[in-house]
Amino acid sequence: MTADRPLNVWITRAQPGAEATAARVRALGHAPLVLPLLAVRPVPDVQVDLAGVRALAFTSANGLRAFAQACPDRSLQVFAVGAATAQAAREAGFRQVLSADGDVEALAEGIAARRAEIGGAVLHPGAAEPAGDLAGALARVKVEVRPLTLYDTVPVRLDPGQVSQLPGMDVALVHSPKAARTLAGVLR
Repeated sequence: MTADRPLNVWITRAQPGAEATAARVRALGHAPLVLPLLAVRPVPDVQVDLAGVRALAFTSANGLRAFAQACPDRSLQVFAVGAATAQAAREAGFRQVLSADGDVEALAEGIAARRAEIGGAVLHPGAAEPAGDLAGALARVKVEVRPLTLYDTVPVRLDPGQVSQLPGMDVALVHSPKAARTLAGVLR
C-alpha cells in the first residue's frame, strides 16, 4: 500500500492471522484496526485416518494448525499453498515441506508433478467451506485426494461500538469469499 498519508486499514481476517496482517500493515506506516468478520471453530471429535496417506496438502495455515491439534503425526510430506502455510508447517514440526508459493491451482500442479514420488493418497485437511477446490483440481489430474473437514469459519457479529469505528476506515482487507459475503452484510 502506498498513499500520501497513512491509511486506516480494517483487518477483517480471522485470528490468529489478523495479528500478523496488522503487523505488516503497521510496518508499512498505516494504522490497522483488527476487527475480524469470521472466527475459526474446530470441528469436534474429528478422527484422522492416515491409512494409505502419503502426503498432506494445506491451503491455509488454519488447516495446518487444526491438523496439528488433531493428529500428532509429523512424518508425512507437506505440500503448502504458500510461504506462510509452509512456515506454519515447519513450526508445527513437519520436516518435509514444499511450498507452491501461489494459489490452489499452483498447489495442485505441484502435487501432480510429484504424484509418482508420493505413491499414495494426499490428505487435504481444511475448512468446511474451502476458498478453493483443491480436491477437484487434484481429482482432475488423477491424484487420489481425501478431503478432511477440521474447522469452520463462522461470522462474527460486530457490536454497535465496533461498527461506529468503520466510517473512519480507508481500506478493508478481505481474505476469503466467505469474509467478503460477511462484509457485504455488514455494509448493508
